[in-house]
Amino acid sequence: MSKTYKASGVDVNRGYEAVQRIKPYAKDTNRLGVMSNIGAFAGLFNLGKLNYKEPVLVSGTDGVGTKLLLAKQFNQHDTVGQDLVAMCVNDIVVMGATPLFFLDYIAVGAIDPNHIEEIIKGIHKGCKLSECALIGGETAEMPDMYKDGHYDLAGFAVGVVEKENIITGENIQESDVLIGLPSSGLHSNGFSLVRKILYKDQTVEIDDALKKELLTPTKIYVKPILEVIKSIQVQGLVHITGGGFDENIPRVLHHELGVTIQIKDIPKPKIFDKIQLLGNLDIREMYEVFNMGVGMVIFVRKQDALKTLEILRQSGEKPFIMGHVTNKKGIDFIW
Repeated sequence: MSKTYKASGVDVNRGYEAVQRIKPYAKDTNRLGVMSNIGAFAGLFNLGKLNYKEPVLVSGTDGVGTKLLLAKQFNQHDTVGQDLVAMCVNDIVVMGATPLFFLDYIAVGAIDPNHIEEIIKGIHKGCKLSECALIGGETAEMPDMYKDGHYDLAGFAVGVVEKENIITGENIQESDVLIGLPSSGLHSNGFSLVRKILYKDQTVEIDDALKKELLTPTKIYVKPILEVIKSIQVQGLVHITGGGFDENIPRVLHHELGVTIQIKDIPKPKIFDKIQLLGNLDIREMYEVFNMGVGMVIFVRKQDALKTLEILRQSGEKPFIMGHVTNKKGIDFIW
């Protein structure tokens, strides 16, 4: 390799080794339609292999945010890859789409094949959980951009849905029921605030239990949601991410509709109480920032609620009815 390039801080041999380590993880995620292998200039997928009459491609892209700073601090990088996949595939499944393939972008100051492999382990797990093929990506070594072990992640997923089955929320109506699916914790949102709260007070002990809670990966909801869609006419779906309830739920509501939410019916992980206490935050503000125990919301007709709950339980979920649609615009919390 070029000695001059290496002297600038870029070692292409480390990049070659990282790619070789990625290949078996990617191969293990292959699904019907995949045509290419990791290492090509672009990923190929044959949509014609799938039995769709009028297929519509659905795409999503996202990152992990400042949660990566905690992964670096705790030197644990095998969970943020699942976060990366989850943030993308959870967004496309809310349109009723089945995830097909995923690509990642990893930017680092200096490529460490061991470090890259740890990240890829999480991406591999996320792809397996969502049955989404890892068909390509990019690992960029940029020593002038990222110092002292810092790195960034971005992901991109593509799914497919029959045009007539796209879920937009346009048919949501008054009295529809909101069914929640539990989050696994903070997921990948609000970490700039979380970090500020944790580190403003040097007396806060970040022990192994708290580290585990902070780095618990974002839950992937693809399989249970697709199971529901097979049998139920789902009216709308919401992935609760940055902006909490206030930003995300209204995105599927039309015609001046609103929702009433029963807070007591939502199982809230203890991490949220800890963050609220340490940050002296108003409870209402918590619901404007965090998922507060709800990772996904499903809107169904009242007569379909019990069957939806049954399907979700059979899929291994612990769903709960959390509210209903009203003719009053906005979100009304019942405490």
